[in-house]
Amino acid sequence: MKLRDLPSVDELARTVEDPLAVEAARTVLARAREEIRAGFEPGDLHERLEAELAAARRPALRRAINATGVVIHTNLGRAPLSDAALDRVLEIGRGYSNLEYDLTAGSRGSRQDHVAGLLRRLTGAEAALVVNNNAAAVMLALAALAEEREVLVSRGELIEIGDGFRIPDVLARSGARLVEVGTTNRTRAADYEREVRPETALLLRVHQSNFRVVGFASMPSVAELAEVARRHELPLVDDLGSGVLMDVPGEPTVRESLAAGADLVCFSGDKLLGGPQSGIVVGRADLVEQLRRHPLQRALRADKLTLAALEGTLGLYLDPGRALREIPVLRMLVEPAESVEPRARRLAGLVGGTVEETVGRVGGGALPLTELASFACAIEEELAGPLRGAEPPVIGVLRDGRLLLDCRTLTDAEVDEVAEAVRACRSR
Repeated sequence: MKLRDLPSVDELARTVEDPLAVEAARTVLARAREEIRAGFEPGDLHERLEAELAAARRPALRRAINATGVVIHTNLGRAPLSDAALDRVLEIGRGYSNLEYDLTAGSRGSRQDHVAGLLRRLTGAEAALVVNNNAAAVMLALAALAEEREVLVSRGELIEIGDGFRIPDVLARSGARLVEVGTTNRTRAADYEREVRPETALLLRVHQSNFRVVGFASMPSVAELAEVARRHELPLVDDLGSGVLMDVPGEPTVRESLAAGADLVCFSGDKLLGGPQSGIVVGRADLVEQLRRHPLQRALRADKLTLAALEGTLGLYLDPGRALREIPVLRMLVEPAESVEPRARRLAGLVGGTVEETVGRVGGGALPLTELASFACAIEEELAGPLRGAEPPVIGVLRDGRLLLDCRTLTDAEVDEVAEAVRACRSR
């Protein structure tokens, strides 16, 4: 085919009935011209137009199958939601709701009221507030309580979170002035005591959720910091990062932090909690009210779908046994390896792979030293790319010349989907 043989945009677009046909035809013809100039045949233009239209209408945000063994995988959307959370999202999202309407008084209400009661009951806090993520929660707390004043924080807690965001940068955006105390590996309560002055607004503790300092290292406990804060009549804000509501080895619970003397605790809703992306602040009612009334709160507040999913998730925690069964993150974290192995063997049998012992991870910047014994189905590494292009995409781990499909993060139903995807990729 030569350039003069190509149809016009209108001629090609008229071969299909689609509002996007003209734009798609321009794209197809532009690529065809490049290929002809490079000495290649562009092939069937009508088929390419149909493919371009299909790609244009395919959602960019798609469901993926996580076969990496990383339970809270940030790149894959972190926590999958429970059925209870999804039911609430569907119910609230499909129509109107009392998001900011008091049904009893018949007047304007607050969106924060819908989950505040649950959070108070589950944590023992006086009050609660929800914003769109934990970084926002910490920034709001500092903006409301410490703008243009000093915040004391240990050098060992000036961490970097995902995608290059650093705690000092988040603090700076709040308008507070950071005062570093102690050293990278050892900080004592006395270090905070020495730095308190009239310009000090609060003490900040940042839980080292995404890393650990081991060896010659020590940090003051929440209770020790609370004593310093009380002596100087200052609030103590504890950024727990992931945050847990149930006992998880290696992670302090929100209730424990409050009981130890923290005045405010900030944590994520979409990590170990197993809910939607959100940032939660619980603690003293007077301090939470200051956050609620700060102008920044409106810019950071959670939407109705987030609140609906969070309410559905928190409701499960009222029955701890049900939470362990029905919240996917908790279920995957506590599942014994001997329960994972049958899924790996079934998948290996369906695709002709081999079963390998593996180690899963918690992910999401939580419990970095925790290893989750697991089992995977190993297949040829050449399938990694094709499986990412499957529908739905299947994401595994390349290791030692093989593609490992870790079954800790696969459900029974997903095992069948993965097997079908592997067979389809091999037949191409």
